Amino acid sequence: MVRSSMRRSMGSQLRKRSRLSQLSLPLVSSAGLLLTATPVLAHHAMAGRLPANFVEGFLSGLAHPVIGLDHLAFVVAVGLLAATEPMGLVIPIAFILTAMLGTGLHLISVPLPAVELLVSGSILLFGSLLVRQTKLSLPMVAGLAALAGLFHGYAYGEAIFGAEMTPLLSYLIGFTAIQLLIALSAFWVGRRLLRQPGRESANLRSAGLVICGIGIAFFASQVVATVLPV
Repeated sequence: MVRSSMRRSMGSQLRKRSRLSQLSLPLVSSAGLLLTATPVLAHHAMAGRLPANFVEGFLSGLAHPVIGLDHLAFVVAVGLLAATEPMGLVIPIAFILTAMLGTGLHLISVPLPAVELLVSGSILLFGSLLVRQTKLSLPMVAGLAALAGLFHGYAYGEAIFGAEMTPLLSYLIGFTAIQLLIALSAFWVGRRLLRQPGRESANLRSAGLVICGIGIAFFASQVVATVLPV
């Protein structure tokens, strides 16, 4: 009886430690990212210089969603959420289409409010959906992804604003192609994780915790920048 009680006590302590370690993951991620989350992450690969030709525009478009950790985290979250739905590919497609629209809105100088704040908020939202395993309807998730796409795309537009038509078009091709590739890769990984017996929810929840950590970091930095502008 004593041994059985000790085993139960030890098992309870191990479970508590596991929960604490899971909860600490986004906090650690947030602390590190708050030190590195600067506007540089949102710029293209031309070191702040506008692309001047087709190749530069295309390379800049390929690089922007990868260099920008906030955008990268969201596209990964979109792909992982898509993996949980039978027709989930609608989610990244909706995001990518409206991202192009958002870039277009920026280029024609149509203002959108609180862009960076809503971009970071979208990361936190989609990470939370993965953590909580909240089962929203497919149209609702696709609608949220499409709305987020407007703001992510608008942020992308900052890197190409003022460029000539040729690098502009190649930039759009580049960032659309890389986002599609990242989302499909995350979708494939998500489907693989969901096939692991006994670990289906835990795998996606762990990924969601990391994405939440990134979202918290960027959201907090944007709140600070809004309240205490430099």
